[in-house]
Amino acid sequence: MTFLDNVISSSYLLDGFCFLSYCAMFFGYMRFIKWKSRSNPVYTVQGISSLARAAWVKAVMEEGKDILAVQTLRNSTMAATFLASTAVLLSVGVLTLSGQSDKLKITWELLEYFGDRHENLMPVKLIILLVNLFAAFFFFASSIRLYGDVGYMINARYTEPDQSRCRKVVATQMVAAQLNRAGDHYRMGMRGFYSMVPLVFWFFGPIFLLGATVLVVIILYHLDRTHAMEEDFYKET
Repeated sequence: MTFLDNVISSSYLLDGFCFLSYCAMFFGYMRFIKWKSRSNPVYTVQGISSLARAAWVKAVMEEGKDILAVQTLRNSTMAATFLASTAVLLSVGVLTLSGQSDKLKITWELLEYFGDRHENLMPVKLIILLVNLFAAFFFFASSIRLYGDVGYMINARYTEPDQSRCRKVVATQMVAAQLNRAGDHYRMGMRGFYSMVPLVFWFFGPIFLLGATVLVVIILYHLDRTHAMEEDFYKET
């Protein structure tokens, strides 16, 4: 049987269909949350967090809370650093797993009830998982850089030649936009971790990939969605 015949076989089509469904559900959900966060910020936790970060930047810059700014940005940087290191360690683990696929062969055969297992797809699955982890690492690393930039911007002052008072070099809106950008990159890195769960289940079969994707998306929706009572609270405040 030629390679083309293998590609168009029914079991390969099942893997392809489930993977495309996985991509459509995850990217569609991310676009939906982004749209809702812009149109109605109190609908999602991300929208409320963006409003809170903007208010925090304004309070810090107008009231001169430099120590608070340093401590908060340090905590955010440490969290992003830890998760970026975790992404690297997981990538090393995946590379190690690629050399021990024969030892896990029996486990995969016992757990895969739906569809035929094709060993030729194993490198493809590992590469997709690695790309996902590298993307998560990139977003976490980018958030670290942006948090560092915010640390300089939020305390930037200069003294006017003819006046004794100090003024901020950059506007609070610019600093808030940079901080929200760092938060968005951090969130995208976490999305990479969440999307890794269905990819791991893919090793046990395409049906497991599809089922895990549906479950993770449902969980993420409940985590990202702001309850009606909380919406009323934020609207009143």
